[in-house]
Amino acid sequence: MTVFSNDWSTMLSDEMKKDYYLDLREFLKKEYASERIFPRMNEIFAALHHTSFGGTKVVIIGQDPYHGEGQAHGYSFSVQRGVAVPPSLKNIYKELSSDLGIDPPQHGNLVSWAEQGVLLLNNVLTVRAHQAHSHRNMGWERFTDKVIAVLNKRERPVVFILWGKPAQRKAASVDQNKHLVIQSPHPSPLSAYKGFFGSRPFSRANEFLSEQREGPVDWELEK
Repeated sequence: MTVFSNDWSTMLSDEMKKDYYLDLREFLKKEYASERIFPRMNEIFAALHHTSFGGTKVVIIGQDPYHGEGQAHGYSFSVQRGVAVPPSLKNIYKELSSDLGIDPPQHGNLVSWAEQGVLLLNNVLTVRAHQAHSHRNMGWERFTDKVIAVLNKRERPVVFILWGKPAQRKAASVDQNKHLVIQSPHPSPLSAYKGFFGSRPFSRANEFLSEQREGPVDWELEK
């Protein structure tokens, strides 16, 4: 389905030859041929294409892609310009404003974060239109577990930002003696007031990156 144009190709090529992944490919071929699937096929791996293995500084783990029309484009929590900002992302912007004094933009496109080394990785990378979790347990979870596992083994440390229990379970094996793990409730309106607000993930990530002599992330998005 894809050959990465960066170092993920080396890190993930063996994984993509395994039986479960080949089965996943066949499943996706049928799904894209017969159903409305998000994101578009050429955007499935957008996050990995955009943020290389060696260039990853921060990982933000989502669940599965947005399943509304025109929303998902291959990055967790991000939507295309011109699409209404989803509620969870609005709360992320509120925390960003509280944490770093950054005014929220009127759009939800987070690609400028990806360009700086923020891997916006969903647990599951595809979904049927208007059917949340419809591609759960088809193989994506194992593939994205591998992404986290190879980052965990990397010598240079990474910041893992884990919002909600599914993301926290996803990265339970991350070595916290080497990497920074920032955990809080999910930014969903159902849980944001239970500890997401006030968790200061953006400044904490940058403090750690600076301590490690890595450049901080400019979290301010274009207006």
